[in-house]
Amino acid sequence: MSSQLTLPQAAHERRSIYQLQKASTISDARIKEIVHDAIREVPSSFNSQSTRLVVLVKDEHDKFWDIVTDVLKSIVPEDKWESTAGRLAGFKGGYGTILFYEDPEPIKSLQTNLPLYADRFPVWSEHTSAMHQYYLWTALEAEGLGANLQHYNPLPDQKAAELFNIPLEWSLKAQLVFGTPAEGARANIKEKEQKKPFEERVFFKGF
Repeated sequence: MSSQLTLPQAAHERRSIYQLQKASTISDARIKEIVHDAIREVPSSFNSQSTRLVVLVKDEHDKFWDIVTDVLKSIVPEDKWESTAGRLAGFKGGYGTILFYEDPEPIKSLQTNLPLYADRFPVWSEHTSAMHQYYLWTALEAEGLGANLQHYNPLPDQKAAELFNIPLEWSLKAQLVFGTPAEGARANIKEKEQKKPFEERVFFKGF
């Protein structure tokens, strides 16, 4: 494994990095390997394996953020557009984006076969997606890449499905933008503020 950081180190270093370059610290082949690892290793409730990942790099990444920009430009008030456009340009300035989808078919199958838990499977599907998001964000951090997680769904869903040949029934949950951090991008990141002391958030029994 070529990771520069261990899992605990990467978890500690992981932050939202918005100043990204259109470059990668690792090869495209390594990106594919990391994504394959996520699909293979991240658990899902009742082994539903409902997560679907669409990985966009280079021009394909740009096309996705062009879609988001076009959709938002039609609904964002003119006096708010400049700041919105700047934020979107920052996302497009990255190297790639991972789109996190959930396929409803495995969930429906479980609901049919295990009706006692029918109302819980959609919730557990969200948990599965979240685990994939965190795994990949942390794994990319371990390789020296910066990333930030966005939630522009459902605004670009239909146009993205048409452009990238994605089944319309898949539900887009999040978008992980990644790339090489720009110089100084990490310099002003502060230690995470703990809103409550650890002892008020973690409870140990039997120790």
